[in-house]
Amino acid sequence: MKLVIAEKPSVAQSLARVIGATKRQDGYLEGNGYLVSWCVGHLVELSAPEHYDERFAKWRLEDLPILPERFLYEVSAGTSKQYQILKGLMERPDVKSLVCATDAGREGELIFRLVYNQCRCKKPFERLWISSMEDTAIREGFEKLKDGTAYDALYEAALCRERADWIVGMNATRLFSCLYGQTLAVGRVMTPTLAMVVMRDAQIAAFKPEPFWTVQITAGGITATSSRFQKKDEAESLASLCREEGEAMIRTIETKEKLEKPPLLYDLTGLQRDANRILGFTAQQTLDFTQSLYEKKLVTYPRTDSRYLTDDMREMLPALIASVAEKFGYSGDALRTDPVRPASVFDNSKVSDHHAIIPTKTMAGSDITDLSSGEKAVLQLISVRLLCAAAEDHRYAEMTVKLSSGSEEFTNKGKTVQIPGWKAIWQHFYPEKRKDEDASGPVPAEGNLVKVDAAEVKEGKTSPPKHFTEDTLLSAMETAGADETPDEAERKGLGTPATRAATIEKLVQRGFIERKGDKKTRQLIATDKGSSLITVMPEQIQSASMTAEWEQKLLQVEHGELDGGEFMSGIEGMIENLVTTYEKVKGADALMSRNKVIGNCPHCGAEVLERQKGWFCSNRECRFVLWKDNAYFTKIGKRLTPQVVEKLLRDGRVKLKDCKSQKTGKTYNADLLLTTEADGRPQFSMEFEKRKEAQRPERKVMNGYVS
Repeated sequence: MKLVIAEKPSVAQSLARVIGATKRQDGYLEGNGYLVSWCVGHLVELSAPEHYDERFAKWRLEDLPILPERFLYEVSAGTSKQYQILKGLMERPDVKSLVCATDAGREGELIFRLVYNQCRCKKPFERLWISSMEDTAIREGFEKLKDGTAYDALYEAALCRERADWIVGMNATRLFSCLYGQTLAVGRVMTPTLAMVVMRDAQIAAFKPEPFWTVQITAGGITATSSRFQKKDEAESLASLCREEGEAMIRTIETKEKLEKPPLLYDLTGLQRDANRILGFTAQQTLDFTQSLYEKKLVTYPRTDSRYLTDDMREMLPALIASVAEKFGYSGDALRTDPVRPASVFDNSKVSDHHAIIPTKTMAGSDITDLSSGEKAVLQLISVRLLCAAAEDHRYAEMTVKLSSGSEEFTNKGKTVQIPGWKAIWQHFYPEKRKDEDASGPVPAEGNLVKVDAAEVKEGKTSPPKHFTEDTLLSAMETAGADETPDEAERKGLGTPATRAATIEKLVQRGFIERKGDKKTRQLIATDKGSSLITVMPEQIQSASMTAEWEQKLLQVEHGELDGGEFMSGIEGMIENLVTTYEKVKGADALMSRNKVIGNCPHCGAEVLERQKGWFCSNRECRFVLWKDNAYFTKIGKRLTPQVVEKLLRDGRVKLKDCKSQKTGKTYNADLLLTTEADGRPQFSMEFEKRKEAQRPERKVMNGYVS
């Protein structure tokens, strides 16, 4: 009997159906010589610091750095039942071997190995490594199982990544939180990513737009523009001179044949970028939709960093392209079933663990009407990209016409499409306004004089850099440190395609960055909290190039080119140096509280500061605090927000609508009044609309509040 362990129940069910394990049991399936069970995410996790020593339960500078000689693991409390099921299956006498069928990547390997080791299992295991959940791919995968030890280096890299994140995050978070008196979460990849956002915001804030002026003339049916002027009167003088002369000469006409090659197939980061730019999806939403499509057998494995297919996929591709085109209703002249540029589609040397993301054969024959709108949108994006990648180059002629008038040169540029190629497919599904295409009609020959019909002065301003969107931040993460990384390096940047979305989400959830803008184009902007954190961070923690170097070393560990112990020694040495040499930034207390002042304390008059769990009086002798998880507000069905707190501190009262009575369930409107007790503790009371003119109602203290 073989025990197959998948990462999720849905994947386990798909595997079980193909290999004939159809009998349902408690937490697993059985049949045809197989037991098929599953993990539920990370069943086994690194232990908290207090499990090494009770004194680590409190955060103290004198206890840092915490560098375990041997890392401890424990079963996650919420998944202990499934862990016990797996442990029992591993211990069954009739189970002679196992199959690791978790996701074919670094994290999947870690999930299986930690459970296997925690259960103290010694039975041999093999590895299922597939890029598609289609039945044929599963069958072929089980026919070609590899010895589990072939992936020992992958597991070592996964352990190094997990433990490095624990060491950096836990030590640095405690260090800076203790020094600055508030919780400051620090991460190996998260903090350098935040630093990029903070620096971009600072560049925008410091940018001073400078005005400039150009002259635009219309002559001989051509609209052409001069170079920029720093002074308006110079532009106006030129425009006046052009009008006086009334003529312009065609100096040169230059035509260049140009082409745009078809785009490469999608890797995960490329898909997330386009889904953000075109569909407005966050990186995490795109990953979730694509993972769901993968589990439904509609696309191939999503967590890939390759944009190519392997040579052995050449024969199947024409039929796949034809069926995908038919599925999405495209039959235009631009369609090609055999890739016009095979080298930009097939390249074994650029496929490591998984090939590019493409639709599956199963998708072409499936009913996709029941998919969610998000899944449909991502599936179409992946499918259209496949059609484009196989199509011809987009070819066009670019004409540059230079005219002279009033002793100044004017330029006109225009495009004429010759072969639409792949862009015809893209435009069919995602129409975009194309600039400068067919921008000019017939052009007089060189040396001809043409009449100037108009000469106008146009004003403009230099533009600042743009705030990051998820599209552009993913790109920046992907290329971070590239200038300092060897050209032969296989992977550059911050994080991996599989982890970048989660990094961005963590930054948002922890209040370091926020999304602003409309639903489709949302900018990522650092909060005051995020900016303050980066201001006090030393270079080695916020350095994108250093973290990118660590990612490259993890890849070397994965390939067996670097010992994991050497990598971990570097991480531990950096943390030891940080703890022993870092000095608190002067004036940082004011910096960390800057822009967090929300008002003045109604009891003592000191500033009230917003912190992670509430709004606190800055006077340590005063006991005034408004907790974000506020019992009084919960009781009346409301939530305490910064806006409400600001008004209470300023006016001592705030109007609340649709408060809910716990007794009757009915809603009511009232004014909430804020006062304080003798030691500064807050008291709330209600003043109802119909009783405003009457004497203030009797108030009763409940749980420290007045009602």
